[in-house]
Amino acid sequence: MNTFTIITALITISALISYINNRFIKLPGTIGVIVVSLLLSLLILFTGKIFPNAYTFIKDLTSSIDFTQTLLDIMLGFLLFASALQFDLQKLREQRYPVLILSTVGVIGSTFIFGYLLYWATELLRIDLPLLYCLLFGALISPTDPVAVLSVLKKSKVPSSLETIIGGESLLNDGTGILLFVILKELAGQADAHVSLAHTISLFSQEVFGGILLGVISGLVAYRTMKRVDDFQIIVMVSLSMVMVISVLGAMLHVSIPLAAVSAGLILGNTSLGTKQSEDLQRYFHNVWHLIDELLNTILFVMIGLQIVVMPFLKNYWLTGLFAVAFVLVARALSIYIPSLLLKRSLKTTYKGITILVWAGLRGGISVALAMSLPESPYKEIILSGSYFVVLFSIIVQGLTLKRVVNRMVR
Repeated sequence: MNTFTIITALITISALISYINNRFIKLPGTIGVIVVSLLLSLLILFTGKIFPNAYTFIKDLTSSIDFTQTLLDIMLGFLLFASALQFDLQKLREQRYPVLILSTVGVIGSTFIFGYLLYWATELLRIDLPLLYCLLFGALISPTDPVAVLSVLKKSKVPSSLETIIGGESLLNDGTGILLFVILKELAGQADAHVSLAHTISLFSQEVFGGILLGVISGLVAYRTMKRVDDFQIIVMVSLSMVMVISVLGAMLHVSIPLAAVSAGLILGNTSLGTKQSEDLQRYFHNVWHLIDELLNTILFVMIGLQIVVMPFLKNYWLTGLFAVAFVLVARALSIYIPSLLLKRSLKTTYKGITILVWAGLRGGISVALAMSLPESPYKEIILSGSYFVVLFSIIVQGLTLKRVVNRMVR
């Protein structure tokens, strides 16, 4: 398929699935989209012999899309910029301690807790999955996905302080997750690989600080440009161009595109645009990016649902997938509870708050994309299918029940 055909098919399927959900199933936005696309994929798989053309078309469409590159290098910058644009920087400053601890210590702790639990389970089940690959699985599944988290939070009545912590953590924990993933991936790829402290610091600086610096510079340049004009079209074009430049330069410089997009979004979302600082201009600008956010979210969740067509090996690893779902919840709970216990005064979290934080820690397309980026090995399929199980459970089950959990906890 050529590029235009792929885009046409993807947008048409997304529109059809959104219509079916809105007209008949009536589940919340992105959750409904992934449920319908998943049901469509399963229907196509089961009826493949009866309707071979439909099966071949969907399989060719899904195979034609490089999910990893499309999400991490193209869509993610737009999605995170749009999310950060709506974020209140003052509220983030007020909750900086829990956000920073959860996005660093929490991710590292969750990675190792999950990795060792999974290794124990695979040993018990006599499944061949080395400890290093269990930890690698933990690194890509531990960070909460900002796209999934923020899309669900919009529909939930989470208390303001917890919403800031959950959203802020999901926006910032990619730096830690990517660092762990890159280091463990290097170790897994070379039997004699040695990762020194200096190498770790270098990777961290390049990914995290490099990404933040790129985002701040891009955001400030865009802000100064947009501040000098009152033409709505120019302001939107400058913002679109800025996000595209961040994605291109981020890939070239090997810095964190998510952190760069978030940094730029926080700057532009908390400043006044145009020479006259018109409220209408601000509102229109935010509405355009809200629309972009909703459209890309819909397409992304359709892509996640359709991935099952090219994952026929899921049936071989369902037991490992179920263990992964349980262990990721246990690991997140412990990685939140232990720091909260040690730093009660700073974090000020209660049992009810921890429960909401655990259940609101959704995983999404980023985990699947990272799993797909793994080099070919005997262990890639089990990690990829396990990630898919966790993501589906996270978005569908946790996403649909989050409101109920919140209501029970805040009584």
